Amino acid sequence: MMRAVVLLSGGLDSYTAGAIARSRGYDLYALTVRYGQRHQREIAAAERVAAALAVAEHLQLDVDLRGIGGSVLTSAAPVPRDRDLSGPEIPITYVPARNTIFLSLALGWAEAIDARDIVMGVNALDYSGYPDCRPEFICAFESLAALATRAGVQGARFRVFTPLIALSKADIIRRGLELGLDYGLTHSCYDPSAEGVPCGRCDSCAIRARGFAEAGVADPVLLR
Repeated sequence: MMRAVVLLSGGLDSYTAGAIARSRGYDLYALTVRYGQRHQREIAAAERVAAALAVAEHLQLDVDLRGIGGSVLTSAAPVPRDRDLSGPEIPITYVPARNTIFLSLALGWAEAIDARDIVMGVNALDYSGYPDCRPEFICAFESLAALATRAGVQGARFRVFTPLIALSKADIIRRGLELGLDYGLTHSCYDPSAEGVPCGRCDSCAIRARGFAEAGVADPVLLR
């Protein structure tokens, strides 16, 4: 069976991307990074999602990015709420070079376990404008992988599989439901309450709510 490393955050995008890869015959090896994010709810969600995907292994790595700073997600600064998502600015929820760091870790593990595919749930349509979610970035990283690894030098080609990159959030949700996914397992909110209730007003909550509304289905997280 083909092996793939899937970057698993516990959100609905990485869950759906992993499920699509599994439906195509991949044996999944899940990688979750504890990077100093402001809450641990997404780690618990990643564990639930990994179990639902029946991954072969779920590796959790500690790479604390709080010392680097530059993002409200790695600090106690207030998370923006009710922001205009149509604006061109990159929000302060952007974590500097996060996807480059995550993909580098996934690449190292993929090479070690003789996998040639990395699955990532990035999306460049319904998203917050992060530069490391764009197709140009993914292509550049694949070129880097060919140059930076022993396997690449020996002729292997690594692929970053991004099945959601050109889909709307509603289409992502519809695809996941077709695959029988339980989105009640996932977590998206940047700033949940102490009890884990989504704030409903951060970028991630707004994008998720719009996606479920456009898909014409209720968000199971809100039905608890």
